[in-house]
Amino acid sequence: MKMILAISFFILSLLSLSHASVVDFCVADYNGPNGPAGYSCKSPKKVTEDDFVYHGLATSGNTSNIIKAAVTPAFDAQFAGVNGLGISIARLDLAGGGVIPLHTHPGASEILAVIQGTICAGFVASDNTVYIKTLYKGDVMVFPQGLLHFQINSGGSNALAFVSFSSANPGLQILDFALFKSDFPTELITATTFIDAAVVKKLKGVLGGSG
Repeated sequence: MKMILAISFFILSLLSLSHASVVDFCVADYNGPNGPAGYSCKSPKKVTEDDFVYHGLATSGNTSNIIKAAVTPAFDAQFAGVNGLGISIARLDLAGGGVIPLHTHPGASEILAVIQGTICAGFVASDNTVYIKTLYKGDVMVFPQGLLHFQINSGGSNALAFVSFSSANPGLQILDFALFKSDFPTELITATTFIDAAVVKKLKGVLGGSG
């Protein structure tokens, strides 16, 4: 009986200590260090309601580029209030013919909500099964963490979506840019992808890669 009481007391003590260490938020202190766990916390005495509001997604992104698309992030680097909360959001603008090429977010799953237009979206599972769906205003699609996925404006007008993530800093790697906007040697790309060297060099010329 004494042993049970001692164990119970020990567990309650741990729970009490755990509860005492919980904080409501960790607003990013951009003057402090940034590590894998996020930014350092701003002193609560210096936190205001403005730290929990972000206005940067109200304006359309510039889609005058080769992919005719723009992603405007509200990650921890832009929106101090999401630091440490495991969430973030971004705005996705797609002009006619716009595309977000195959890419991954190593640190987060993603949910896309279509606000305007028509978007064809999909992802490739680890067993190489492909899931593709045409999305309309009000539709939502989820993309599991780390899997290759894409979005294409498949309508005749501009498309707008908001994408949320299960991380304050989801990370990003675009497959086309990794291959053709880098100094990845052409002969190695050819050997590992079976793409003809002439095509690789052409794509490097378009996207600004070297090697």
